[in-house]
Amino acid sequence: MRAVDVIINKRDQLELSSEEIHFFVQGLTEGTIPDYQVAAWAMAVLLNGMTDRETTDLTLAMAQSGDTLDLSPVVPFTVDKHSTGGVGDKTSLTVAPIVAACGLPVGKMSGRGLGFSGGTLDKIQSIPGYRTNLTPQEFMDQLSDIGIVLTGQSANLAPADGILYALRDVTGTVQSLPLIASSIMSKKLAAGADAILLDVKTGVGAFMQTLQEARVLAEIMTAIGHNADRQVVCLLSDMNQPLGSQVGNALELKEAVEALRGDAPADYREHCLTVASHMLVLGKQAQTLDQARSMAQDAINSARAYDKFRQLVDAQGGDIRYVDDLSLLPTAQFVEPLEAPRTGYLQTIHAREVGETAVDLGAGRASKSDSIDPAVGITILHKVGDHVTQGEPLCWIHANDQEKLEAAKKRLLSAHHIVDEEVPPLPLFYDIIQ
Repeated sequence: MRAVDVIINKRDQLELSSEEIHFFVQGLTEGTIPDYQVAAWAMAVLLNGMTDRETTDLTLAMAQSGDTLDLSPVVPFTVDKHSTGGVGDKTSLTVAPIVAACGLPVGKMSGRGLGFSGGTLDKIQSIPGYRTNLTPQEFMDQLSDIGIVLTGQSANLAPADGILYALRDVTGTVQSLPLIASSIMSKKLAAGADAILLDVKTGVGAFMQTLQEARVLAEIMTAIGHNADRQVVCLLSDMNQPLGSQVGNALELKEAVEALRGDAPADYREHCLTVASHMLVLGKQAQTLDQARSMAQDAINSARAYDKFRQLVDAQGGDIRYVDDLSLLPTAQFVEPLEAPRTGYLQTIHAREVGETAVDLGAGRASKSDSIDPAVGITILHKVGDHVTQGEPLCWIHANDQEKLEAAKKRLLSAHHIVDEEVPPLPLFYDIIQ
């Protein structure tokens, strides 16, 4: 079998066989197929697409390209969660302890932020000492001991995905839905998940900017799960405005912990309870979403979810004092309000503009090698549809550089659009694909 024949077949809109796909993934992993051929193949996939069977075969081949975790010896059933990323999306930090406190083990491998979408690992590492480089054995031991793990991805977990993604990033093929879906799902399958809850964001602050794009991606990933004998539920959720109030690493960690104590913005609380409820039903801890929601709320009310988060931080070497006393978390030198320029109703709080402003302040990375400032960010005080009065704060800006603070004020002012007419609030969720 030759790599060029696989490329030609996909170029000519033919369906690739399982053998062709596994051959190609093995070649790109081992380096026997050169980058230029991998790039040509990726472009052919972008232009001509893949069937559900092809995409499943690609996902399984990438999942099997390196280490795979079998969690069955330590826990009977695990549910993983993945968000396609957004602004103010710190839900894993709240949802994972809630679900684990309800008796469903959560072993999660998360990533770092790149661009305007923040990373879970960056947020939790606002706590000094917290380890994100657990070995596979440490991962399994901790999951067995306390039922929750939140760490970085093993270097040899689905290595084909890392190679392919790096090429896609520089060859204009990132947008391919089969390649996006297989990238996400291969890592989840390699990490040993029995069931997967996917939070697919849509809107100006999401990778999938239209609902139709998000729906197609969700349907592809659901089909992969079905074909791989995994249960998958996809929630289509809004990312036209930031989720919750806080945008920035230590700020978002603080909000996530406060939510575990029962104090959260209404949209963030509802989002977390919805995600947790679906995970509990997937994990057979509850028969209905209503029952699951009651369980999740009780885990918060009883402080079991908060205690589970403390266990997590302590187990991974984090300084537990920073959880018990959130004022110890890094704070910015300058904290100033952005005032409403006029009275009216908020029509827009442009999520991407807010996220990119946070990056400009130092909360994110333009490239993977950049360092981040955990203290900086933005506190959003209103939601679309709110009535605001001229002179009242629209948000608070947390900065460690006066020049960056002034630039952030100008950019955030353009992100908030105020009109005279009443504006309906944005929905939290659009649909469920399962």
